[in-house]
Amino acid sequence: MIKRFLSSTAEIPDAPPMPRHVAIIMDGNGRWAKKRLMPRVTGHAKGVERVRDMVEACIKREIGYLTLFAFSSENWRRPQDEVSHLMELFVMALEREVDKMHRNGVRLRVVGDLGRFDARLRELIEQGEALTSDNARLTLTVCANYGGRWDILQAVNAWRRDHPDASEPVDEPGLAPYLSMHYAPEPDLFIRTGGEQRISNFLLWQLAYSELYFTDTLWPDFNAAALDRAIVSYQKRERRFGRTSEQLAAP
Repeated sequence: MIKRFLSSTAEIPDAPPMPRHVAIIMDGNGRWAKKRLMPRVTGHAKGVERVRDMVEACIKREIGYLTLFAFSSENWRRPQDEVSHLMELFVMALEREVDKMHRNGVRLRVVGDLGRFDARLRELIEQGEALTSDNARLTLTVCANYGGRWDILQAVNAWRRDHPDASEPVDEPGLAPYLSMHYAPEPDLFIRTGGEQRISNFLLWQLAYSELYFTDTLWPDFNAAALDRAIVSYQKRERRFGRTSEQLAAP
């Protein structure tokens, strides 16, 4: 049975003090390396280590869902050697980390247009998802060759294939199960490291009412203490979901 999560635009979801779902754009790996006169790939390798730390931090804080933007559909525009290194890092991370994630009760999901990846990478993704499919301590989603517009378009096209004779247009409840992250609640907290203040085609549908947090900290330096600062900022927000402050204060 597919678990149904409330839509922040159709209904009023809960606003827990500890976010259930944290989504992160892990920005600043290349600049972190450049500051240290190292090649950009060194920064990306350091960033992979930080993913491990962030998974552990979320488990300790009982955050149920962590979603990381690893490679966007626009990142193919980067220099070919950097893209190749990123793909190699992805393969190595899956080879080294999936068993550890499984032992720690982490469920792995990888979402995006995976058809462009080579056969070995797709095989590792499939194996990792299968091995960890019954885990429930933390769901780690890695967005790879992902774009928010792609996500919405693929959902619409999938709905149309399943409803070829539909006379009415698709509505939000009808489309939601076709989105790539239908298995997770909408992110409560969105974090972008590295100083940029935009969402860069990430989870366009899902971030409708997420609290946004931007930090100058580069991703390889973003640790558990930095995560706590983001959570404190989140906890100070008034999550109205279209209502007024007076409505929230009323019994």
